[in-house]
Formats: sequence, C-alpha cells, structure tokens
Amino acid sequence: MLSVILPAYNEERMIAAATTAVGQVLKSAGISYELVFVNDGSKDGTWNEIEKAAKNDPHVTALCFSRNFGKEAAMLAGLAGASGECCAVMDCDLQHPPETLIEMYRLWEQGYEVIEGVKRTRGRESMMHRMSAGLFYRIISKAAKIDMSRASDFKLLDRRAVDALLAMPERNTFFRALSSWIGFRTISVEFDVQERTEGESKWSTGALIKYAIKNIVSFSTVPMQCVTVAGLFVLLLAIVLGIQSLVNYFSGHAVEGFTTVILLLLIIGSVIMISLGIIGYYIAKIYEEVKGRPRYLISRKIECRKSEIEKS
Repeated sequence: MLSVILPAYNEERMIAAATTAVGQVLKSAGISYELVFVNDGSKDGTWNEIEKAAKNDPHVTALCFSRNFGKEAAMLAGLAGASGECCAVMDCDLQHPPETLIEMYRLWEQGYEVIEGVKRTRGRESMMHRMSAGLFYRIISKAAKIDMSRASDFKLLDRRAVDALLAMPERNTFFRALSSWIGFRTISVEFDVQERTEGESKWSTGALIKYAIKNIVSFSTVPMQCVTVAGLFVLLLAIVLGIQSLVNYFSGHAVEGFTTVILLLLIIGSVIMISLGIIGYYIAKIYEEVKGRPRYLISRKIECRKSEIEKS
C-alpha cells in the first residue's frame, strides 16, 4: 500500500480537492493507498474539512497537532503514522502534481527505495524569491555535497528509508536534505510545479529566510567556518595596516590616524558581534537538542477504515 502524506496548514479550501484529485489518480492506476493528512495547528477550518473528508472517504487518516510545529515536524509525523510499504510526501495545495505519484510508484516497484521529485520548472515566483532560493540551495548543496538546486519535498520513500529517517534522534531536521543523505537506491523524477487553484502561499519572504537559516544551521557548519574566514580576513587586514604604521613611524612620517583607528574598531567590532551571533545561534540549537522535547504533540487522530478499503 502507498501512504501519501499531506501536511496542511490553513488549507481548508484544498482538503476536499486534494482528497479527490489524489484518490482519482491512484484508483485509476489500481494502486492501493491511504491519505495521511497532518493538520499543523491550522487556525481556520482545516481540521473540520479533514473530518468531513474522512467520513466520505475510507482512505483518509489524519493527525492533528496541538499547535503549529512546522512543516518538517508535520512530514515526520505523517511518516511515523503511515502504514504503507512505501510513503510519498507531497504538498496539500496540489502544486506537486498527483499524476507524478504513479511514475514514482512504478519506479518503487522496480526496486528503487528513494524516488526524488525534482523541479523541471518552479512556476510563477517573484525575482526576489527566485534569487534567495538560488542562494540558499547553492549554500546547502556545498555544505551537504548534494546537488539540491532543484530539490523539493515531493518524494516517495520505501519503508526501509522511512524507518532510517525516523530513527534519527535529532530534533532540528531538514527532510529535503536528509532524504538524500540517507542514501539507498535513488532515482529522480522531474515535475512541473503547478499553480494554486485555491488559497495563497503561507510562505512570506521573512518566513522563507527564517526557514533557510534554520535548515542551513541544522544540516551544516558552514556559518561557523565563515566566522573563521572573517577572522582570518581581519587578521590579514590588521597585519597590512600594522606594517604600514610601523613603516611610517620609523621613517618619521607618522600621521595621526584617528579615522583609521575608528574604522578598524568598527570593522573588528562588527566581525566579533556577527561571530558571537552565529555561535550563539548554534548554542541555542544545541540547547534545544539537549532538552530532548518531542518534535510534535498530537491532540487528535483519525484512522482510515481498512475494512471498507478491502471491500472496495
């Protein structure tokens, strides 16, 4: 059976559409399936719509978080609650085309354990969003030594790969990178990002920046290395200015360098403050890991009606 995990945050207008669209595609292909909705602390009527979908469709199972824990937690909760031999993760807004699930499933039947959905086109995006996304993926690709320029959360994983992900004890996870990091027999499938038919994106520019910083720190030590590089640069600058000052002093051409001193203090002070900020952010993440709090809390749950599925 294929379990399709659908994280949902304020997606009340897309629940019914997603249930119908994904169900029709998988039924037409003769694939046994369940739909695992994960309500990530939505503030609208998302959970009510999920309950309605569960009453009308026995394939629907669902988890409801006690509050908003984020998409990463929702995807992992869905994987943990899925019962299929393979699991697919896709967006509830149908920007990931359901038809691609069939191609992914057929590749899984051929023995592939991780089927990565890679973006052929990204759909309509602002220039700022496209540039910031490109910068983020360049950084994370170099850090992880994995090409993530077209990566997405749209993936199909074999049960062995799912168990490997769930066995990782870390609290700050980056599913998009970890699913590539675990290895296994992997293949890619291209897809075109679809336009939304209902609602609007929940990702503001500020939220995307915060998400990018969190994931870079959780998966890489590159920012810490940047601190070292900045320190070496300032050291070289200090050596050059020191030599210049000594040459001027011994040649009798020493000039009052009030402006130079102020600039040096500003540069060094800025580097120190930025460095402390980066180190402090890593320490904060270590603090979160050490506390060992659960990634999410589930307040309500709906089980799929397996007996009705078997009859149909």
